Amino acid sequence: MARNFVLTVTGPDRVGIVEDVTRAVLAAGGNVETSRMARLGGEFAALMLVTVPDARADALEADFQPLVGKGCRVAIVPAKSEPDAAMADWAPFHVEVDGADHEGIIHEVASHLAARGISIEEMDSESAPAPTSGAPLFSMRALVLVPPDVDDSWAEGLREIGWRLNLEIEIQPLGDDEDET
Repeated sequence: MARNFVLTVTGPDRVGIVEDVTRAVLAAGGNVETSRMARLGGEFAALMLVTVPDARADALEADFQPLVGKGCRVAIVPAKSEPDAAMADWAPFHVEVDGADHEGIIHEVASHLAARGISIEEMDSESAPAPTSGAPLFSMRALVLVPPDVDDSWAEGLREIGWRLNLEIEIQPLGDDEDET
């Protein structure tokens, strides 16, 4: 039998850090199922779902001690091995937000979704200079799950946020090439 863990590693970015992290997972007899890794503000950050044999699960933390000794922070949390059946009939949507960067965009979108019981399953965002002017541009991509009892007004509410904050917000059902109506 195997157990799933959510593993987060943060620390000073350097050549070889991904190799060190994956070596520790392999030392535990584990496998990386899903991962997100990035350099953020000069720091390395990894978020991973790993599977480890039951017999090695208790030793997983010890396998990461060499990384802790190199200044990394490691958190290991047991994860569910089965998907959440209560969300099986929730509808997945892609949400894309683009526009001039300013404070509070993510909070405004997240607050709107949370107030309607909509779950953010994945989210990536970045701010980068515009090619010509150099003005900061914001971009966010998210996968959200909408409960079956939520009507389509949630999407119109997001579009209202876009209009008010001068952002382009596109919403598409997962797997659909057309904008949601």
